[in-house]
Amino acid sequence: MEKIISSPGKYIQGKGALSSLAKYSQQLGDKALIISGSTVQQIASHIITKSFEEAHAAFHMETFEGECCRKEIDRLVAICKAQGIKVVIGVGGGKTLDTAKAVAHFYQVPVVIVPSIASTDAPTSALSVIYTVEGQFESYLMLPKNPEVVLIDSAIVAQAPARLLVSGMGDALATYFEARANVRSGRPTMAGGMPTQAALALAELCYKTLLKDGLKAKLTVENKVLTPAVENIIEANTYLSGVGFESGGLAAAHAVHNGLTLLSECHHLFHGEKVAFGTLVQLTLENAPLEEINQVLDFCRSVGLPTCLADIGAADVSNEALMAVAKAACAKGETIHNMPFEVDADAVYAAILVANQLGKRH
Repeated sequence: MEKIISSPGKYIQGKGALSSLAKYSQQLGDKALIISGSTVQQIASHIITKSFEEAHAAFHMETFEGECCRKEIDRLVAICKAQGIKVVIGVGGGKTLDTAKAVAHFYQVPVVIVPSIASTDAPTSALSVIYTVEGQFESYLMLPKNPEVVLIDSAIVAQAPARLLVSGMGDALATYFEARANVRSGRPTMAGGMPTQAALALAELCYKTLLKDGLKAKLTVENKVLTPAVENIIEANTYLSGVGFESGGLAAAHAVHNGLTLLSECHHLFHGEKVAFGTLVQLTLENAPLEEINQVLDFCRSVGLPTCLADIGAADVSNEALMAVAKAACAKGETIHNMPFEVDADAVYAAILVANQLGKRH
């Protein structure tokens, strides 16, 4: 099987980068549909509007309705047709960006991804996670190519709530461990082949960056300022984790996340917060050395990521509900089957209980 690395055509990160959006958009198409949530519009719409007006570029701005689901994708594709759109731009968080990628795919135009937060590794990937209207995981939409441009204004990211950056660290935390499991199992990655050495190096660098700069970055954004540590964590959460997961592989951590979406008690959590607990479940499932588990627990505690069921609001969830989570994590086609050994619901259920105890004891 071939080795494949998949990445966006161009990655741009820096203070004030959003003011250059029209320049990069015009290189791809002469009329843009800009999809963003209402909160993001309040923060960034004046910068975007100025960028397009100064470039004499046509655009139509549309408000994202909150869920990356088939209904919302269809609504926005219809707007593309009515407006004669030539390029789609997603501005916001993970679900907005996944929606923009899906809309561009079905309408067959280029896409520019503009994260306003660094809370997931979704921006760089050729993947959209599709949910139901109610917010439950439905499927992965595998896209034929990565975004043409990913542009991230680090000054805007630094102004977002610290919890969002920390959630991105939780998502990025899984990257190295899932890639490692994929290499051991020899299963193909999201990119369609075996991991390259470059992808594995990025995944490992992602983990090392979290340990080195994660706490400093959290403390920095709590004070609404920008430092090299924040820049490094934005890159780790967005680019290193994005390329690392797609070309290194997913495994148990994200499958457990998908199972946790069944629990209404966990619906208040961000994606990366559930993935962080899923990472601890994966390490327990594979019987990782206690020293490694403790290092991950130390990191999670330092930045405020969940380490036990109580932390995710599930302390009083019944054993039957936890078994349902385990069964969902082991569904046919789930990424948990990329682990280098056979996994069933009983094993995942046991790993959830043990990971919970390790987190509580720590």
